[in-house]
Amino acid sequence: MPIKIPDGLPAQSVLEDEHIFVITENRALHQDIRPLKIGILNLMPTKIVTETQIMRSLSNTPIQFEVELVQTSTYHGKNTPEEHLITFYKTFGDIKDVNFDGFIITGAPVEQMEFEEVDYWQELCEIMEWTKTHVHSTLHICWGAQAALYYHYGIKKYPLEQKMSGVFTHKLLTPKSRLFHGFDSEFYAPHSRHTETRAEDILGCPELRLMAVSDEAGVYAAGNLDGSRFFITGHSEYDADTLDKEYRRDLEKGMEPRIPRHYYPDDDPSKPPVLRWRAHSTLLYTNWLNYFVYQTTPFDISEKIK
Repeated sequence: MPIKIPDGLPAQSVLEDEHIFVITENRALHQDIRPLKIGILNLMPTKIVTETQIMRSLSNTPIQFEVELVQTSTYHGKNTPEEHLITFYKTFGDIKDVNFDGFIITGAPVEQMEFEEVDYWQELCEIMEWTKTHVHSTLHICWGAQAALYYHYGIKKYPLEQKMSGVFTHKLLTPKSRLFHGFDSEFYAPHSRHTETRAEDILGCPELRLMAVSDEAGVYAAGNLDGSRFFITGHSEYDADTLDKEYRRDLEKGMEPRIPRHYYPDDDPSKPPVLRWRAHSTLLYTNWLNYFVYQTTPFDISEKIK
């Protein structure tokens, strides 16, 4: 089954070139089927790149779903053409009366700021509160995960001495969770952040489960007990060259970044990085979509979310 996307979205050509079955809104109008409704609150400055990465990660599934792209109204980044935002994105005011089967809140490059200092923090709090009653299951990524853990459970983030950048080995603490169905005992995932969430804080919250960790990168996955909220501190959706682009961008800015760990062969930035996390990224997103959205969401999403 296809992923339904807006007509003309740049991701369409990229996904089709990768043999991913997509269907446009115009074609979907002629089908008699109720696709899942998935919202993506995209807080990243490079919105086109991020929306493509996430839709790719969601797409390897027989479940048909449609995507609604959302941005904040209190802050607009300068790295995405205004025409793209006007054409394909809605604000919270446009969707606040709509129920969603699933919702994704992305990361954002603001993690070195206090949460309350972020321009759109109050709006994000309103959105996170809204997900309690209008979303069946919400997936939070990187800073989005840190923000949600802080808002919902009061769990703090802590600054790191150096940026956590690289591809790390992780182990499962809840291997029987359906979120990790099909996973190996160890798996790879990229991280790119300046702050961390500590395992002991999550373990100290009775409403949460610590689900996967890395000896080097720390917490990777946590979730609440009923599957309505998941928190992923890494970037499993990243392309093979995303960390490379970040590293070279920081070099050009004179920031003297550390070489991303376990990413380049022989830790040599002159060698092309090896993609080692795509399979588990696909499993993570499609397991969430299948087990925690599709199999448990009400058929009529106009019903109030319990």
